[in-house]
Amino acid sequence: MTPAVRVSRRSALVLAVASLAGLMMLCWPLLLQAPADARVDPPFLFLALLPVIVAVVLAELTEGGLDARVLAVLGVLTAVQAVLRAVSAGTAGVELVFFMLVLAGRVFGPGFGFVVGCTSLFVSALMTAGVGPWLPFQMMCSAWIGMGAGLLPRRVRGRAEIAMLAAYGVVAAYLFGALMNLSSWPFLLGVQVPGHEGSLAFVPGASLADNLATFLRYTLITSTGSFDTIRAVTNVVAIVLLGPAVLTTLRRAARRATVTGTVTGTVTDTGAPDRVRA
Repeated sequence: MTPAVRVSRRSALVLAVASLAGLMMLCWPLLLQAPADARVDPPFLFLALLPVIVAVVLAELTEGGLDARVLAVLGVLTAVQAVLRAVSAGTAGVELVFFMLVLAGRVFGPGFGFVVGCTSLFVSALMTAGVGPWLPFQMMCSAWIGMGAGLLPRRVRGRAEIAMLAAYGVVAAYLFGALMNLSSWPFLLGVQVPGHEGSLAFVPGASLADNLATFLRYTLITSTGSFDTIRAVTNVVAIVLLGPAVLTTLRRAARRATVTGTVTGTVTDTGAPDRVRA
């Protein structure tokens, strides 16, 4: 099936550069070398540039690649995603927004998956009053989830496809949680957990290995074993139970939501053809 949003070589290059920039904006604490007693402020320049990068990528991907059919599907899926997030806004880790994002990226391709990941999180944030400095990172991470689903092997079908998408949903759930933790972890000072020696906070003067080990412990204790695991289970259950029906519906929409026709007959006095045959 032809992807809904065609990704040219230039668009693929822009997408790769933007993804690298977004990854660096998330991973900057691990790359920072500063004195142990130095004050580490948030990278406000990065926070300002990330929405610009996302906007540039969206403009590049959609340039000449969105017809009326794709716009209609994008609007419907964005609205559905926003409603799903509103009714399951991460309570105890239950989030229904990601399973639909995986299925949409699977059917319509990586370019469409990237776009719907950005638009869905943006619209849902407006609906749920979730706009904040974390939103650009959420949009980028969700875009990666949709794009990754579109890059999965295309020939897999049937039960093997559902199993592959369910496994991808588990990986995506844990990666999303880890990356979002990484965006805020450096600013949580003095985090301590009873029964664990030392602090789980970011140390500017520590080595990459030490900070990475501290972050992995922090993520495992605060997120991986709770919210991320429930998010992964939610993805698996939703994909297994609803995946076959949703995939069939989306593929039917991708095939049939195109209006084609030919104009025949002569032009009347009003300037319009006297007969249109679809």
